[in-house]
Amino acid sequence: MTTGAPSREIRIDTAGVVGAGVMGAGIAEVFASAGLTVLLMDGEPGKARAALEQIATRRRARAAAGKADPGAVESLLSRIRPIKRLEELAGADLVVEAIVERLEPKRELVRALEAIVGAQAIIATNTSSLSVTAIAAGSARPERIAGYHFFNPVPAMKVVEVISGAHTAAEVEDALVALAGRFGHRAVRAADTPGFIVNHAGRAFGTEALAMLGEGVASIAEIDTVLREAAGFRMGPFELLDLTGLDVSHPVMESIYGQFYHDPRYRPSVITAQRMTAGLLGRKTGKGFYAYEDKRRIEPEIPEHPATVVPDTVAIVADTATGEMRSLLEAAGQRVCVDPVEAGNGLVLVGLEGEDTAGAVARLGLPAATTVGFDACFGLDRHVTLVASPATSPQTRAAAPALMAGAGRCATLVEDSCGAVCQRVVAMIVNIGCLIVEQKIASASDVDAAVRLGLGYPHGPLEWGDRLGPARILRILDTIHARTRDPRYRASLWLRRRAELGLALADAR
Repeated sequence: MTTGAPSREIRIDTAGVVGAGVMGAGIAEVFASAGLTVLLMDGEPGKARAALEQIATRRRARAAAGKADPGAVESLLSRIRPIKRLEELAGADLVVEAIVERLEPKRELVRALEAIVGAQAIIATNTSSLSVTAIAAGSARPERIAGYHFFNPVPAMKVVEVISGAHTAAEVEDALVALAGRFGHRAVRAADTPGFIVNHAGRAFGTEALAMLGEGVASIAEIDTVLREAAGFRMGPFELLDLTGLDVSHPVMESIYGQFYHDPRYRPSVITAQRMTAGLLGRKTGKGFYAYEDKRRIEPEIPEHPATVVPDTVAIVADTATGEMRSLLEAAGQRVCVDPVEAGNGLVLVGLEGEDTAGAVARLGLPAATTVGFDACFGLDRHVTLVASPATSPQTRAAAPALMAGAGRCATLVEDSCGAVCQRVVAMIVNIGCLIVEQKIASASDVDAAVRLGLGYPHGPLEWGDRLGPARILRILDTIHARTRDPRYRASLWLRRRAELGLALADAR
């Protein structure tokens, strides 16, 4: 960002949008809702007009259903004017490009716009993954070029990333932030780095789930279920990958991994590369991680488990949430003890915090055949994650879910995994959020807002870290890192220092 000269206030009354696809049409719609005159242009003849007609159909349907004022709808529609030539954008105060996600076409368009619009006009790119600095390279006035990244569907996704390239002027960034307030979106400011905020912060959700699938920890449906029901995500990671399509998601994974020079924290999975090659893209192809018929998912069959006798006595050992699990079982009438010897050949439950069940068995000298781990951080009030070691007996594998059912809880039994399922995913989300703040890509409050609004997570990464406790997040990461020796799980020094000093994450400045 350039500094030195006093900032001037930029007034935006007329905006151009180049590209009338889903994103461009949505941007035009929200601009018009803010009272702007909008010039909508697309290189494909008739596409801008068709986009306006689609907006009109949807808006008028809402008015007919009593959900919008008919007069306001017609006024909004009158402010969107399809145009046929770039030259008609000459009087625009702002032009947003929303064309194909490739560097050279965007550069060419920026150069063409510079020859048309006024000297004070802002040129913004809706790129989701390309460098704003690279798009502005070679332009005559790179200080007026910025990123303005919306999310689909634009009218419903109330967040927009404002990205400053290496030369972007402060008044340009401020004008885009102010404009977002006029159409009711939360603007979040981001430095020009791979993935900006949302696509950067969202890496762990998919890549960690794919890592667990590759490790044989659980099935696709089981991982989705646990993350929805125990951690509170709106969709499971594989449901989300099917919705967005692997032809979109996998290249972004590879791009961010490459742009961060193969930092293991962003490592993609061979699973998505193979499935994309096979054409298993998701909903759009009728088959992805799930199968679809008429765009509706065909639910996988859930195997029935025979009735199992629950042991008279259950031991709960070395559990960071002993009180909660003990109270749950005792309220259901289960006899509970803390000594595995007292449980005899019964079931032993061990609470896990970053550890795997095999490690806990070895460390504590527990009977391997009758011990099952459980996630001590997530789901005890909703959906319990049980973790079997390679030595857990078939009888114990059957008894543990039956025990939870008797206590009024659904449960998913997964194979041994450091941090179960939710802990490793959420700890990595928090860790990457901390890295974004540490690297001064965005503020803590903007990171949290962007993730809540742009990804629909239950909490922002820093907020979630504070809810669980920074020290606990650090213990989870350190335990997984020590056990796996995978640098993917190394903790951010920013997180480590704040945890050691007892400082919160979300209120960082």
